[in-house]
Amino acid sequence: MEKQKGKKKTYISVRLNIMFLCIFLLFSAIIMRLGKVQIVEGEAYKNQVESSQNTTTSIPVPRGQILDREGKTVVNNKSLRTITYTRVKGITNEDILKTAKDLAKVLEMPEQDINKLTDIDKKDFWMQLNRQRAETMITKKDIEKLKDKGIEGKELDKKIEDLRRSRVTELELAELTAQDLKVLAIKSKMSSGYQLTPQIIKKDVTDEEYARISENLAEYPGVDATVDWERNYVNGNLFRSVLGNITSSEEGLPKENLDSYLVRGYNRNDRVGKSYIEQRYEDVLHGTKEEVKNITDKSGNIINTEIISKGKSGNSITLTIDMELQKKVEECIEKNLRAFKSSEPLLDRAFVVMTNPNNGQILSMAGKKIVEKEGGIEVEDLALGNMTTSYELGSAVKGATLLTGYETGAIQSGDQFYDAPMKFKGTQQAKKSWNVSGFGNINDLRALQVSSNVYMFHTALKIAGVNYVPNGSLDIKQGAFDTMRYYFKQFGLGVPTGIDLPNEIIGQTRKVDSQPGFLLDFSIGQYDTYTPLQLAQYISTIANGGYRMQPQIVQEIREQSIKEEVGKVIRSIEPVVLNRIDMKTEHIDRIKEGFRWVFQEGDGTGVKYFKNAPYKPAGKTGTAQTVYGGDDPIGRNAKGERMECYNLTLVGYAPYDNPEVAFSVVVPWLNNDKSGINSIIGKEVLDVYFDLKNQRINGEVAGIDASNQKQ
Repeated sequence: MEKQKGKKKTYISVRLNIMFLCIFLLFSAIIMRLGKVQIVEGEAYKNQVESSQNTTTSIPVPRGQILDREGKTVVNNKSLRTITYTRVKGITNEDILKTAKDLAKVLEMPEQDINKLTDIDKKDFWMQLNRQRAETMITKKDIEKLKDKGIEGKELDKKIEDLRRSRVTELELAELTAQDLKVLAIKSKMSSGYQLTPQIIKKDVTDEEYARISENLAEYPGVDATVDWERNYVNGNLFRSVLGNITSSEEGLPKENLDSYLVRGYNRNDRVGKSYIEQRYEDVLHGTKEEVKNITDKSGNIINTEIISKGKSGNSITLTIDMELQKKVEECIEKNLRAFKSSEPLLDRAFVVMTNPNNGQILSMAGKKIVEKEGGIEVEDLALGNMTTSYELGSAVKGATLLTGYETGAIQSGDQFYDAPMKFKGTQQAKKSWNVSGFGNINDLRALQVSSNVYMFHTALKIAGVNYVPNGSLDIKQGAFDTMRYYFKQFGLGVPTGIDLPNEIIGQTRKVDSQPGFLLDFSIGQYDTYTPLQLAQYISTIANGGYRMQPQIVQEIREQSIKEEVGKVIRSIEPVVLNRIDMKTEHIDRIKEGFRWVFQEGDGTGVKYFKNAPYKPAGKTGTAQTVYGGDDPIGRNAKGERMECYNLTLVGYAPYDNPEVAFSVVVPWLNNDKSGINSIIGKEVLDVYFDLKNQRINGEVAGIDASNQKQ
């Protein structure tokens, strides 16, 4: 029995020894592994813990230039030394504050940045600087009241913060020194940027500021001293409204197009075109951003930078606009507005469009507006008004009326009508020409020459299938309006011109009601409204023999200019024929002959101004009786009714036998229809065009002298 017990003890002892041996071996393995990790691989793991993080940043590149048709710079970029900040992952509010304080010792911030600081900004900053005092502004009772309302979690934290902020007084804000406010201005810019996106802290820094920061970048985590750009509009306000604008880095991407830009690789604070040419050609002008890999340590400090892909500046665009011509046309408009203003109280604007009728290129698109200011008047740019405002254009459109008559078979070339006042049943006033006694028996050419209204009335009645009976009733159907508008639209009157810019309007197509006499008004340009640009397209279509060309504002896309050399052409914008009008060439030529009579023969309405011009112009004058359409109270009578006035217009081209330039002039809202301001402006701008052409042939053209304007 005892022997059996001894054997059993021995067996248990062996098992325990084996178990202890296993435990010993297991611990030995663990110790060896720990030793390897600490001694052999320790440095590697330490490096891994302290390893860098790679983050990719996009660096904006300079925007493309805008040139005029002669290759002269219209818009370029001015280089500015700039201090930027790039916020990386893991950066705390305290880290940003420390860097802002360090920068404030070197940088002087613009006063406008200080003035932009809100009371909320200042209160939050005061609380950050005075944490203990800020904490005492909220009691346990305050918190309990909020909790009793069922507020909890993040919403509770926000309510507490809002309550604390509301208890910071003006007296406490007064504790913030000028240096504190400078720190806050810097901190606000640093905090407003998006992660991994450079944010401009200050641009156009001084030599000393740039040197002190660039030489000590290691002391300013995330800060860089670099070269940025701002848009420079070389000719000041010349053509300024059509060139458009870009957003600032503070504005960034427009909210309405945010997603569209983001999917194309834009950053939220990128500067982009926000109006007209700058907006329309954003994809061309923007360029390709430089991609940079920032290598940071665990504290977020950038320890190295590698260029992943080099950026490419935006491409340039060449306008069809001749800026020297544009300057002279604008001067002409302004001079005449100022000269006539004293005798024309309603007059406040005028427009001129000049095109190459053969390809649709716009050579000049000018508009000016008088603005009343204390101590006098100022004249502002209104070039956009050529495509964003519309007016009754009067007799200038009579060429379209006659061509409609020819094409519908209502009249034939050479047909005669007796020009005398026309009286209709139920009307108080006769419909007549400007020469109240009439012009007697006249044909179509004579009707254009003297601008006969009555001839156009008879033509419109024939189109409507109505014979004129003195004192008879006038029964005109809707179809007559539809027919005339169908043909007018072929010239671009009442439809989009197709210009490669946003926000064009098509004028006002008025509703046809029970008064059939409105068709007669339509036939002489006193019913529907059209833009000055539509008027230019109309006359260009007649000048070139019947082809409606798309107005073109950009003719080429080029590589960015290098030094003084113009970049290589990437793409030329070819002319676009929108339609060929449904008119016979012989009929178009008939109208062109009538337009020649207007400017060159006998008592034509334009002979006084154009007869002796060496460049042989042709065209058509226009007058529309209308009512004042502006906002000035002076344009209303004592009853608040809009006052009657005149729109004076002019269309033309030269030379009449081989047109190279076509133009429209629109001067709305005059008291006197005999001033001739439309013809004066028209003659002057044609003189300017051909004088400039001859000067260039002889090498006599000087550069444009205008002050620079930045954005």
